[in-house]
Amino acid sequence: MSTLTKYLRWDTAVGILLIAVFLAGAGTTEGFADTANLSAALDDTAEIALIALPMTLLVVAGQVDLSVASMLGLSSALAGSLWDAGWTFELIVPICLLTGVLGGLLNGWLVTRVGLPSLAVTIGTLTLYRGLASVALGDKAVADFPESYAQWARYTETIPGTFVPYPVALFAVLAVVAAVVLHCTGFGRSLYAVGAQEDAAHFAGIRVKRIKLALFMVSGLVASFAGIVYTLRYGSARADNGVGLELVVIASVLLGGVDFDGGKGTLGGAVAGVLLIGLLNNLLTLNDVSNEIQVIVTGLLLIASVLTPRVITTVSERRHRRNAATASVS
Repeated sequence: MSTLTKYLRWDTAVGILLIAVFLAGAGTTEGFADTANLSAALDDTAEIALIALPMTLLVVAGQVDLSVASMLGLSSALAGSLWDAGWTFELIVPICLLTGVLGGLLNGWLVTRVGLPSLAVTIGTLTLYRGLASVALGDKAVADFPESYAQWARYTETIPGTFVPYPVALFAVLAVVAAVVLHCTGFGRSLYAVGAQEDAAHFAGIRVKRIKLALFMVSGLVASFAGIVYTLRYGSARADNGVGLELVVIASVLLGGVDFDGGKGTLGGAVAGVLLIGLLNNLLTLNDVSNEIQVIVTGLLLIASVLTPRVITTVSERRHRRNAATASVS
C-alpha cells in the first residue's frame, strides 16, 4: 500500500493529467501539437512560470505574495516611463530590478518585523504597487523598445534547434536551481520546517525571519524581471499590465500540490501546474473559447487544487481511525 501511495501523490497525478491534456489536444484540435503553437503556448506562460518559482518557495514556507502581478505592472510602467524620458534600456533594467527588490523588502519587513500576516500585507501592497504604476505612467502606453532586446522575449525567437523560447529556457534553468535549493539543501529543509511549524523551527535554531525576508525579496526581484519580459513580449508598457496574473500564479502552484498552509509540496508539481494551466488555456483559445470562460476554468482548478487534497486527507484519517477502532475491539 505504501508503494502505491508513493506513486499516486498529488503532484504525480497532475503530471499525468498534463500528459493527458496534451494527448487529448493533439488528437482533437488541429494545430495544437505544431511546434509554432507550442512555442507560443510556452511563451504565454513565461511570466507566470518565472513568478511561480519563488512563489512555490514562499508557500512551502507558509507565506504568500499577492503583490507579484502589481510589481510586474510597476516594473513595466517604470520601464516605459524611463524609456519615454530618454533613458537607455541598459540602465532601465537594473533600476526596475532594484525596485522589485525594494518592494519585496517592504513586504518582508512588514511580515517579519511588524508581525503582520503575509496575506494581509500583500493585499495592501498589491494596491500600493499598482497605484505607483499609475503614477509612473498614467493611462498612456509606451512602445518602440529596442528590437535587439524585444526579439528575445517573443516566441518567434527560440533556442536553435528547438521550439523553446528564450524566456522559457531561462525559466527551465531557474527551475532546476530552485528544485536543487528546495529539495537538496539545508535551506530547503528549513523552508519545509518553517511552513510545517514555525515556532518549532525557531526553537530549532532556524533563522525564520531572515528566511522569510529573503524569500519576499527574491519574489519581488523575479516579479520585476517578469515585468520586463512581459513588456518586451507585448511591445507595450502599461500601468495595467499583468492585472489578475497573481491568481493564475497561485492557482498553478496550488494545483501542483503545494499546500497553502505550508510545509508540503514539490517544485516539480508546481511546474506541472503551470504547464497544465498554460496548455489548457491554449487549447481553449484554439477552440474559440472566450477569455471569461478561461478565467472560470482557472478558478475551478484553484478550488479543486485546494479542496481535493483536503478531502483525500479527511477520508484517509477517518479510515485510519475506523481501522484503529476495529483493531482495538478485536
